[in-house]
Amino acid sequence: MRFQPVYIPVGVPTYHLETAQDQFDRSVAALRGVDADFVVPEKMLLTLDDLRAYLDGLAPDLIVFQNLTFANAAYMAEVLRRFDCPMVLWTLREPVADGGRLRLNSLTGAYSAANTLRAFNDRPFVYAFGAPEEEKVVSTVKAAVRAAKVKSAMRTLRLAAVGHTPQGFGFGRALDSELMNTFGVELESIEARELIEKAKGYGDEECEEYLKRSECATCGLDKTPDNNRRDHARLLKAYTDYIKSHNIGALASRCWPDFFTDFGTPVCAVLSLLNDEGVAAACEADVYGALSMWVGMQLSDEPVFFGDPVALDEEESTITYWHCGAAACSLARKDTGAVVGVHPNRKIGPAMDFGCEAFPEATIFRIGREPDGSFRFFISEGAVLDKPKQFIGTSIVVQTELNSRMIVEDSIREGFEPHFAVIKGHHGEALEALADMFGFEVCRY
Repeated sequence: MRFQPVYIPVGVPTYHLETAQDQFDRSVAALRGVDADFVVPEKMLLTLDDLRAYLDGLAPDLIVFQNLTFANAAYMAEVLRRFDCPMVLWTLREPVADGGRLRLNSLTGAYSAANTLRAFNDRPFVYAFGAPEEEKVVSTVKAAVRAAKVKSAMRTLRLAAVGHTPQGFGFGRALDSELMNTFGVELESIEARELIEKAKGYGDEECEEYLKRSECATCGLDKTPDNNRRDHARLLKAYTDYIKSHNIGALASRCWPDFFTDFGTPVCAVLSLLNDEGVAAACEADVYGALSMWVGMQLSDEPVFFGDPVALDEEESTITYWHCGAAACSLARKDTGAVVGVHPNRKIGPAMDFGCEAFPEATIFRIGREPDGSFRFFISEGAVLDKPKQFIGTSIVVQTELNSRMIVEDSIREGFEPHFAVIKGHHGEALEALADMFGFEVCRY
């Protein structure tokens, strides 16, 4: 179904209606400039009857609730009684203070609306203050639209956990009920051995197209021993078939030790190709890592790097993120391409082995889970530098806007998980809006 953002401008007829009408017209223009699909009323909603008539038949995915003038709590209560969706509460700036009549009194109306939101089970919301043309207002609404689209898409996401996290990696585990209740995401589980057994059952001929796909996407796969190349193709087919048949949009896969001990070939390169095909694929069975990647892919329309913070440089203000070799091939530096190597510990391939290309804007992101079951967002912005491969595996070097040592020290003290997504583009404002919609804590670095 089409995403439906809805504008709800409320007020009462006892204020300066010429000013209110001007603000209404300018607000409609501003919202339509953000998203042409905004549903707007034909006129200002100056009575509860007007509001009720307008709300009938709507199915909003996002509400922008604006006090054109002061309006009492009954207006917000009527909206909350009908809908439970992300909301932006927009307060208009009082246009003049000339010793004369108070034209709008939008700010008092916002306090009334926010108090009602708190009373209705503490409903979360995004807040915007200012006139329709103000850059901060437009960027806040734009971020809220992007975030609400991600939140809406989550309700149709099926995320697969392939196997369990290794011992000591429990931070990546998730309960199906928790994911559904908090995010609206359906979690499906399958044992790694099931996909291994499927892969073992395929013949070379039926996996030939998967081998060719891998050869086209990578550099140097021909240097991998023949049995590992063919087993990689079998594994890629097994994962691809499972994803298609179960409509999987994100995946958290167990990797070591099973794929080395029970199959003889790593899953790293398989996850790499899946990331390039639009499936957010995290290793070490990190479910919330995979969900973090998926959010980043929704916002950027690009594959997302997934890895550990392994090094920092205070002089450059950089943090290096690395993992064994599952980064999307399209992230590779253009001068090397997506080089294939071996797993750094097990010395078996194929695993990806390259440094990532530079890009001028980047966001580091993680959906963190607290011991009490609450969630928080780690958000930091910067740029990816033009750096060669740092270690065996795949690596990316992010120059952070804030001091990198401070970011590392503070996030360690605050107990964040050791896996992060690095997203192309600056998406901090949209991620903050998404956190506000969920009622999560934002940890901005």
